[in-house]
Amino acid sequence: MSSDDLNSALRLADAADAITRARFQAVDLVVERKPDRTPVTDADTAVEDAVRAVLAESYPADAVAGEERGGAVGAGRAWVLDPIDGTKNFLRGVPAWATLIALVEDGTPVVGVVSAPALGRRWYAARGEGAWTVRDGGEPRRISVSGVRSLDDAYLSTTDINSWVKYHSRERYLALTEACWETRAFGDFWQHCLVAEGAIDLAAEAIVNPWDVAPFQVLVEEAGGRFTDLGGAVRYDGGSVLTSNGHVHDAALDLLRR
Repeated sequence: MSSDDLNSALRLADAADAITRARFQAVDLVVERKPDRTPVTDADTAVEDAVRAVLAESYPADAVAGEERGGAVGAGRAWVLDPIDGTKNFLRGVPAWATLIALVEDGTPVVGVVSAPALGRRWYAARGEGAWTVRDGGEPRRISVSGVRSLDDAYLSTTDINSWVKYHSRERYLALTEACWETRAFGDFWQHCLVAEGAIDLAAEAIVNPWDVAPFQVLVEEAGGRFTDLGGAVRYDGGSVLTSNGHVHDAALDLLRR
């Protein structure tokens, strides 16, 4: 990973933002269902195709894995893409959605960019370079996780509680909510960004794909927090995710494992 890689990822996010801004709330937005019944819009595919075209020219030796066009991550370098995380929000006109871009080297994310143009926010990080956010195109601001040290003072978020019924255990998640001070469902990308900038202390998801969370491993860790799956493994491809400020991580894992 070099500073050029981060700059390239930020430029990819700029290209993605130009497409998503133009298609957000468009009256002619095309929406289809994928085989898993999740929605995909013409903006999703347009963003991924545009990003892949730039990567093919700039990094022809790198692998690419994306939500809409597939691909695999192996040894070496790979770019992991989610063209629009929060597609359901996007197609309904809710502004909480983002393009997710990660560079993975030998299985570990080393660059992460999360761009949410409808919110006027962007978050990014690179190994050894800290975690940063930009609001409305202003100056970058370094971010860090909160200092909350007890679950009974912690602020927790998830995505859809029904996902815990289908893929994990709602009772385990409810036990965690009861142990925490406050709970919300900010959902998808936003909750992990809020963990990284210290606005909340925990975010848990029972079912995720690699492209949903790859940028957050480097973002949260560079902000001083922890990133694991619900079994406690430090991996972005474990099928679930728990991000935290680090202080409350083990206590949360203990409740989710019971």
